[in-house]
Amino acid sequence: MGLTNNDILKKLRVAHKLRDEDIVNILALVDFRTSKSEINAFFRREDHPKYMAVGDQILRNFLNGLIIHLRGPMPKPQKKKV
Repeated sequence: MGLTNNDILKKLRVAHKLRDEDIVNILALVDFRTSKSEINAFFRREDHPKYMAVGDQILRNFLNGLIIHLRGPMPKPQKKKV
């Protein structure tokens, strides 16, 4: 079977050397509120009783927040003078 959303989040966490606080802050950049304990549940083993699967919405918001975290917010479009 392919990679799960949890696997993708784990790999991005390691690649960018992110802590749980960093992930919470990245999700906050796109107005997605979560807690450190919820983030910890994503990184547990699948057979752990407190394991939680990363949904598509969480992964999508994390990726959008990561873009803002790495590149900065999108600049506002400038109005052209006529």
